[in-house]
Amino acid sequence: MTKNSTSSTGSQWTGMVPVDDTALAVTDTGGPGTAVVYLNGQFATQGYWRRLIAELGPRWRHITYDERARGRKSKRSADYSFEAALRDVDAVLAARGVDRALVVGWSYGAFLAAHWARRNPDRAVGAVLVDGAFPYDWLDEAMEERIRKQFRRWSWFLPLLRPTGLTPRMNAEELANCNIELGLISRERELGPVLDGITVPVRYVVASGSSLGSRGDEQERIRTSLDAVTARNPHIKISAKVASNHGAILKKDSPAVAEAVREVAALDRGGR
Repeated sequence: MTKNSTSSTGSQWTGMVPVDDTALAVTDTGGPGTAVVYLNGQFATQGYWRRLIAELGPRWRHITYDERARGRKSKRSADYSFEAALRDVDAVLAARGVDRALVVGWSYGAFLAAHWARRNPDRAVGAVLVDGAFPYDWLDEAMEERIRKQFRRWSWFLPLLRPTGLTPRMNAEELANCNIELGLISRERELGPVLDGITVPVRYVVASGSSLGSRGDEQERIRTSLDAVTARNPHIKISAKVASNHGAILKKDSPAVAEAVREVAALDRGGR
């Protein structure tokens, strides 16, 4: 593990954290505040969290990282599965010496945050899920083929963007398989029990309108699945429904997400 500071709780640290057959680019602001770990969208980077981190300010310990083959520095891997991504959360926390954390996930990262909070009730302060982790059966054979065709169409120009860190260093098949696996994880019979089993505070911040690849009111119909979730589990609530769409929510509605983070942290302090 490379580093540029001597203390995992002191000044800011940036470096590479090894896990499995790869290594992840990590940034840790350090400090004694509540540790907040930010879990990216499936093909996004840690830079997406800049506005939210600025909104919350230096009283928190902010830990961001780029998943396997994402960003400019995180290395490629033979395993881009959801379970591998969950192992990465633990690897980053262990490397930074963090025992308990508040997890914040957007899109794909919301699924990671929900699963991690369910599996680690003693280590999770709570979770904020930003327009993701909706238990809804949106994947069928037609959708799977649509996903594969979409990534095949994009395959010619995605490599041109890789040096910028804006697209993953993954081929079209790997990208499609990640999206298809997400569809399987999203199914109500898969995600529903995960959400029902969460025993720490969870707050959703929900976007409006469509997302990349969705059609018509498809995304809004998916979001309605939260009604049954919040009815079954009193630990889970919707903190805000904001006007921005899925892709713009972290840019335009970071104050709403920050408020949800504060709410979860306050509930943890009140219960301890």
